[in-house]
Amino acid sequence: MASIRVRKLSNGQQAYLVRFRAADGSERTKQFARRRDAERYAHLVEVDIDQGSFVDPRLGRMTVSEWHSRWWPTVTNLRPSTRLRDEATFHNHIAPTFGAVPLARVDRTSLREWVAGLSDPDGSALAPATTIKAVQVFNKLMRAALEDRLIAANPVERLPLPKVEREEMRFLTADELRHLADTIDPRYRAFVLVAGYGGFRLGELLALRWKRVDLLRRQITITETLTDLAGQISFGPPKTKAAVRTVGLPAFVADELAQIASQPLDRDALVFQSAEGYAVRPGLLRRRYWTPAVEAAGLTPLRMHDLRHTAISLWIAAGANPKQIAVRAGHTSVSVVLDRYGHLFPQHEDALLQALEYRPSSAAAK
Repeated sequence: MASIRVRKLSNGQQAYLVRFRAADGSERTKQFARRRDAERYAHLVEVDIDQGSFVDPRLGRMTVSEWHSRWWPTVTNLRPSTRLRDEATFHNHIAPTFGAVPLARVDRTSLREWVAGLSDPDGSALAPATTIKAVQVFNKLMRAALEDRLIAANPVERLPLPKVEREEMRFLTADELRHLADTIDPRYRAFVLVAGYGGFRLGELLALRWKRVDLLRRQITITETLTDLAGQISFGPPKTKAAVRTVGLPAFVADELAQIASQPLDRDALVFQSAEGYAVRPGLLRRRYWTPAVEAAGLTPLRMHDLRHTAISLWIAAGANPKQIAVRAGHTSVSVVLDRYGHLFPQHEDALLQALEYRPSSAAAK
């Protein structure tokens, strides 16, 4: 129970001291100039303690960076690449603005101003997806503070976010894909063809090892992905269970792979390596080989991820159904395929409508 004691001040006036014990058994006090304010606070404290929702105001004085240093080592359910990315997000985008701010002083207005600053096109604006990721990391941090009763509410929850505009997908024709493969440095000719017909993600291809390549059956099995974050390369499992898959390749693509297989073959070696024999950094691959080849081939603009879109468009043109595409591409559901690539299925719709046309049977015609 909370109690109120009258206290004489040095200036001859009175103050009202509310005393109570927190859930951990420690004694807390708070002073008020007016008795009615002290009584109101004592009542609220008793209700909060009784309901188990009491938040010690002194705990909210811990700064955001102090709380992150304490909370972050306890987060153990993240993939290594995600952990590196989230830690970089905090230090690059959250700590500069809120690191020295007490947890209890983080307010909605400051948060909205922060989001607006990250998205300001007149400054060094972040992509909407990067801004959203920063908010998500901050939200997890503050949610943990709420769970530990360091704050009474999470101000980051349901914060308005910028809209992510889906980038228009770029598809190459089979001839354009072959032209790009002929243009790029010969070391990466097979890379272009495998990506353009296999539909693999960039990290999946750069993490591919020879032991996952079956040249006889013309198949590649994906079990690993490469991530390069702030200069740190890491290997880990694919993001979802659906991404662990085996994909068949056309014979001529498998033949391109066979040409770069060294003998004797080190089955643990990466299929695509740098000139020095190390893992390929995506940024260096893009700058040194990809961009010059795309420009020389006259295919600008073209991202490496567009080879994945190209592969799926070629599968659809060859008659693959949405279920086949979802499995081959490592999507979690058919709905993802239909949402992203549904506009590429018009020929399937035409075939269906033709099949549904009424044609009287010979008996009915008589």
